[in-house]
Amino acid sequence: MTSQGHMPRLIFALMAACLVSAQGQTQAAASQASDASAVVLDRVIAVINGDVLLESDVQDEMHFAVLQPYSVPPGENSQLRAAQRLVNRTLILQQMKDPQQTIRVPEPSEKEVQQRLDELRKQIPACKRYHCETAEGWHDFLTSNGFTEEEVEARWRQRLRILQFTEERFRSGIRVSHSEIEAYYQKNLLPQFEKEKVAPPTLNSIASRVEEILLQEKVNVLLQDWLKTLRDQGNVLILDPAYGQSNPAGSDSSGGSSE
Repeated sequence: MTSQGHMPRLIFALMAACLVSAQGQTQAAASQASDASAVVLDRVIAVINGDVLLESDVQDEMHFAVLQPYSVPPGENSQLRAAQRLVNRTLILQQMKDPQQTIRVPEPSEKEVQQRLDELRKQIPACKRYHCETAEGWHDFLTSNGFTEEEVEARWRQRLRILQFTEERFRSGIRVSHSEIEAYYQKNLLPQFEKEKVAPPTLNSIASRVEEILLQEKVNVLLQDWLKTLRDQGNVLILDPAYGQSNPAGSDSSGGSSE
């Protein structure tokens, strides 16, 4: 049963679903309208335990993939995968807020967020052209991609909390060897920098980031089983058939891995 706090969102979702249906019924009439008077309406594509997922949320998720070139390659950044990441992330955030949850993750400090963003600025291949190691270059890169520094910081703050939560829940006992780090660097990172025709960072300078990616991949194996259980137990209602069935078993993790 849906909690009282989620009721307004559910009402909104049901109204939006009815609107989608009404749009289909009036498509013929709408096609006769002038393009100048056309209005593009946002659509509800899913309801996740009362939390509403909009089509604009999916577009935003796809847009943010430019900041995650290693884990979300451009050729794999589809609407379906973005929606799956959002569903998974929403499920994790809901679990983090659950009063019965024993793992409590504090807000990361401003210093920690900035440290991670400083690392990111050195690691995005497309960032090299903007000289993102400087404040001006980073600002220009974000502006050219339609971001503000404030929303990127907020995104990374949430990402760090999700990473810490999933790691505390699943990471115990997982190890990454140096040979695995080197293999990932050779196979996955170097080709991206070669494609951008820029000098890649050394293995030593990026080893910690690669280790984080590999650790998260291993965590994801456990995380996906857990997320599937949450989807099966919870109420994930997909309203738009283009985004799959009600309980999509997507391969993309939401929370941390997609970063």
